[in-house]
Amino acid sequence: MADKKDPDLPDISVTPPNLREMWHSTIAWFQIHYIQILIAISAAVVIYLLLAALRELGKRHKGDRGDPLGYANVLGRAAARTTQFFMVMVAARLVVGYADAPASLAKTITFLFTIAAVFQAATWAREIILGLIERKTLADDSQGETLANAMGLIRVLVTVALFAIAAIVVLDNLGVNVTGLVAGLGIGGIAIGLAAQGIFSDLFAALSIIFDKPFRRGEIITYDQTTARVEKIGLKSTRLRAMSGEKKVISNANLLQKEITSLQTLIQRRVTFAIGIVYHTPEEKAEAIPDILRKIVEAEGFLFVHAGMIRFGASSLDYELSFDVPDPDTHDYFQSRHRMGLAIWKAFNAAGIEFAYPSQTTFTAAPDGRLIMPYADVPHVET
Repeated sequence: MADKKDPDLPDISVTPPNLREMWHSTIAWFQIHYIQILIAISAAVVIYLLLAALRELGKRHKGDRGDPLGYANVLGRAAARTTQFFMVMVAARLVVGYADAPASLAKTITFLFTIAAVFQAATWAREIILGLIERKTLADDSQGETLANAMGLIRVLVTVALFAIAAIVVLDNLGVNVTGLVAGLGIGGIAIGLAAQGIFSDLFAALSIIFDKPFRRGEIITYDQTTARVEKIGLKSTRLRAMSGEKKVISNANLLQKEITSLQTLIQRRVTFAIGIVYHTPEEKAEAIPDILRKIVEAEGFLFVHAGMIRFGASSLDYELSFDVPDPDTHDYFQSRHRMGLAIWKAFNAAGIEFAYPSQTTFTAAPDGRLIMPYADVPHVET
């Protein structure tokens, strides 16, 4: 008598041997370990719900693009990118690990869990790295303009690097020999780097400017003999506007190799005056000049540094005055020099101190070396 086929069971007569074996072993496993399986499934459901709650919490705290970022926002962005596939495979891996699943089923679940875990870790790492980059850059630059110029390229580089590593890890877990693949990627990277070393040099210089912030857009900087305002920081070059009006473009790598002086964050600016007075100035007036200069500086509201005679010049007694202009953002540097120059000139005129100018005195000597008048002595005639 032929056995009757149960209509509720699937027809496995046409399935491959491996799948047929896994099916029978799974049915037998359920029949023997159903209590352990129910316990494991309950725990898996709890873990799945916890992961889902963590993802929703991350979505609420990830913040919006362009907002100031804290560490909670960075972690929230990463948690919000948790995938359904990963959560399901975590739950499935717990069930087969706790309930002593058949080898074929456990091997399949373990393989899928490895893929899910590796690529989920790459996704989390990408979001955390990009979030930390944005946080560091936006912390001091709320506009984020320089970051926006490079963020697209940074995202591509980070994504390619992390997911390439994830793919190699997955292939290695499958038993594939990845030594040749890693060597090929290394050689290819070296070749690309050598072919485009100029471009990469400027690119990494741009990233250095973005993260290290030696200067920012809008600042006035001096390099070589050029003083200019930074208009735009690009991925390859920086554009500046010189004080004389012309536009200057310089590569980022070349710019960072120079000594850069930023005039934007000065707390105070020092001004130095060189003053020369005539040699026949009375001693008491020459001695009083430092005090006169101090009073002028303090009367103008500047910070006196020092003043005094520094040398005997060719045709003058040379003095030097140094003072600091506080808060240079609101006090025009050149206007300050103008005011001080006029004040010194007026004070010296009032004190009867003469400014020196280049002059020479010629003496005529007799054959014996005595000084004589260069013209005949004319007798005085009274009228």
